[in-house]
Amino acid sequence: MQIPKSWPRGRWAWAAGGGVVALLVLTVMDLRQHYEVPLGAVLALALARALALGLSWLRPRAAVVVSLVTTAVTATVTTPLAPSEPWPWGTTAAFGHSFVVAIAGARGLGRREQVGWWVATQAVGVVAIELAPDRGGWGGLLTMAVLSAVAVVVGDLVRSRRETARRLAEQEAVSRTERAERKALQERARIARELHDVVAHHLSVVVVRADSAPHRLPDVPDKVRAEFMGIAEEARASLTEMRRVLRLLREEEPQPGELEPQPGLEQVNELVESTRRAGADVRLAGAVPTGFDPAVELTAYRVVQEGLSNAVRHALHASVVVSVRRTSTELEVRVENERPPRPVVPAPGSGQGLRGMRERVALVDGTVRAGPTPVGGYLVHAFIPVGEEVASDDHGARG
Repeated sequence: MQIPKSWPRGRWAWAAGGGVVALLVLTVMDLRQHYEVPLGAVLALALARALALGLSWLRPRAAVVVSLVTTAVTATVTTPLAPSEPWPWGTTAAFGHSFVVAIAGARGLGRREQVGWWVATQAVGVVAIELAPDRGGWGGLLTMAVLSAVAVVVGDLVRSRRETARRLAEQEAVSRTERAERKALQERARIARELHDVVAHHLSVVVVRADSAPHRLPDVPDKVRAEFMGIAEEARASLTEMRRVLRLLREEEPQPGELEPQPGLEQVNELVESTRRAGADVRLAGAVPTGFDPAVELTAYRVVQEGLSNAVRHALHASVVVSVRRTSTELEVRVENERPPRPVVPAPGSGQGLRGMRERVALVDGTVRAGPTPVGGYLVHAFIPVGEEVASDDHGARG
């Protein structure tokens, strides 16, 4: 994850600047009072220590290198004034280096890289004790080991929290886009229903009456019979075009042969994987069947998509199980999440997602139900027919 490498802003800028100055002053006081070291070396080491802390916000990796080198040089040039003084890691060295490691971790260093720097730090301490055992003992390494380990954990937690927040913000942006698209789709669906209920119905009546007129009316001349046949053929052609218009109005994505292919059941694995990468605990149960009518596959895909979107918004830390399987005549789609391990403040939503999903499933004569489970989770459960009557082109105008 790319985290902006910049100096903190607002009140945090003052806090960061104060921390750098405080570390500079405390390092000078610590080295002058507790160790034998020339004044020039004290000032140089204090400036290097403060520089490392300042760099931790701007250049995390460089900051850790400067801090570790400064810590090693400090151990080399200092001699404790009393056996009770900590060595090879002084108080300001241990705390200053740990702060640098924690901030650098929060600013983008990976977990393995942080652990590597922790190991390098302890190795420097071991070498110092081996080379100068008269200045200190092995107990002097404990403080740095504990503090730097805590720094690694804190840095990793802060970085993970930022990454999760970024992914949630991206998911919310996607959700807003989807809600806007659903509004447009609902309007198109309303127009399609009006056309289906009014125009397509009357065209069907015209076809039936024109076909049956020569048989219902006595002594129909041949010219009139031919005219009725022409009317019936024209009405059938108009009805066919109407069905195509209805199909276009009811589809959210471009049709094959237009801008791009529609998603189907083959993309369910990618959908689950992308949701998992966003931090959700999602599992796909069993293999996903394919080879159905594109309208059926698109509907099943959207059911899974909406179910996962709801689970991420309302139960982010709960486990989610997705399953898609075929029965004898139906495609069964389930998206079920467990009860969240801790209370979650749900992301705001328009409530149109479930309504749009029900309308989409109803267009292919399917059924869907969504609601809480007895154990505190949530279940989206859809059944989509896969018979010929659903896959045929005539379904778009059936009443």
